[in-house]
Amino acid sequence: MTTGSARGGGLLGKIGAIWGVAGLSLVLGRGLFSLMPYVAELPESSFSRLHWAALAASLLFMGYAEGYKGFHLKFSPRAAARALYLRNNPTVVRVVFAPFFCIGFFHATRKRKIVAYSLTTMIILLIVSVRSLPQPWRGIVDAGVLLGLGWGLVSVWIFAAKAFFGKNYAVSPETPEA
Repeated sequence: MTTGSARGGGLLGKIGAIWGVAGLSLVLGRGLFSLMPYVAELPESSFSRLHWAALAASLLFMGYAEGYKGFHLKFSPRAAARALYLRNNPTVVRVVFAPFFCIGFFHATRKRKIVAYSLTTMIILLIVSVRSLPQPWRGIVDAGVLLGLGWGLVSVWIFAAKAFFGKNYAVSPETPEA
């Protein structure tokens, strides 16, 4: 399915699309920024072989599961498709809440909304539980998350560029009418 349309959404649609991608970038960037201090403390920790193995596992798992499978293959292409849809089909509510629209919290298929709300809840619960870990364990987990989020941020930008500057971006925005 091609998410672009010939009609376009004028200035309001362009503002919404830019705000959607910029807002997602801000959310992901804030996550990256807040994790950096815990990962930066890792060189000060004394590492056993278990710590090194856990760090390698965290980086491999989160890089693959969060960065590649989660962001690069699923979230980022769809978020870009939703930003493109927003550019071509703006409403005031969609534009004002564009980052949330791009995530899929509203004007999405039932499945997309369930996934968006479920993943957000799960992420919040994981953040709360990881906060209680002592160093170096917190830094080890956060290093993997940092890799996944960094991959996700770059991936959002890549797919947004493909959606806005390529031809026939064929990813479904998973809107009710799609």
